[in-house]
Amino acid sequence: MAKAKETSTAVIDKLRDLYDLQQIDSKVDEIQILKGELPIEVSDLEDEIAGLETRMRRMEEGIDDLEGSISKHNANIREAEGLIARYTAQMDNVKNNREYEALMKELEMQKLEIQLSEKKMRESNSSLHNKRETKDAAQARLELKQKALATKKIELEAIIVKTEKDEEKLRKKSEKARKKIGERLLNSYNRIRTNYRNGMAVVTVERNSCGGCFNQIPPQVQMEIATHNNVLACEHCGRILIDEETLNNPVEAA
Repeated sequence: MAKAKETSTAVIDKLRDLYDLQQIDSKVDEIQILKGELPIEVSDLEDEIAGLETRMRRMEEGIDDLEGSISKHNANIREAEGLIARYTAQMDNVKNNREYEALMKELEMQKLEIQLSEKKMRESNSSLHNKRETKDAAQARLELKQKALATKKIELEAIIVKTEKDEEKLRKKSEKARKKIGERLLNSYNRIRTNYRNGMAVVTVERNSCGGCFNQIPPQVQMEIATHNNVLACEHCGRILIDEETLNNPVEAA
């Protein structure tokens, strides 16, 4: 009989420790809910801004390359025009057909060089126009994202300032409470918490039903819960069950 009472008391202690831990962790969860999606939104915006900045740097490099190419084509045209002027002047001093044909060939080559450079300049200018438009659109998008990020950070910072001390105290209490619970039971508790969005792993029996999934608990199981011989879980949702009597009168419940 004494051994049964010792077992019952030990189970009650485990249940109360688990319940206390659940209450602490639930308060931490409430703070996280208060922050909402802000931390994720801030992180996503930071990633998006970093991506836009990288994209803009590449576009700027492309614009620089195109401007350099246009400058080079302009230089080629000026050089060709200078040669044409020179060859044209030499035509007045041609002595034979051979010199005439050589000069005509050079003139034709320089005219083709000008045509080719002009064509490449048109293509480069078209690409440059498109890249500048794309860059302007990216810049506008970047500025919008930066403003959004600044706003989100201000909102998040306000919540952090408001809750930081409470959250730190609660996390320390949670760590302390976890040390009271055996590793196997704590692992089960952590696993159950991750299975549910509300993080509830320990629930009370309310009106003969599980306080987590609200399914009816069979009378025999309720009796087993009341005897405190074992830590029992809901057969439907797997949450750890604790009766109100244990919370209010743990010694008498043993």
